[in-house]
Amino acid sequence: MKTGARGDGYGANYEIRIAGHLGAEWADWFDGLTITPEPDGGTRLTGLVADQSALYGLLRKMRDLGLTLLAVNLLADQHDRSLDDRSNTQSKE
Repeated sequence: MKTGARGDGYGANYEIRIAGHLGAEWADWFDGLTITPEPDGGTRLTGLVADQSALYGLLRKMRDLGLTLLAVNLLADQHDRSLDDRSNTQSKE
């Protein structure tokens, strides 16, 4: 059974920043992540990553292409906010 980055089976949203511009045609190579060129000359890749193994696979591809990794950020997603909302509501009751 696959589990997400948080162990919940849903995966997690990540933002990965690299140096240099990467064209949108690379989206399939990076498992459908959204590729956004940044004004500072870097590129931001965002999207759902199934699990830690998939994340390491993406990072390995970047390494193999000689890309300079600037940051990897786990983003809060709608699933997380709904869990937070439920816990806040329950604590008020």
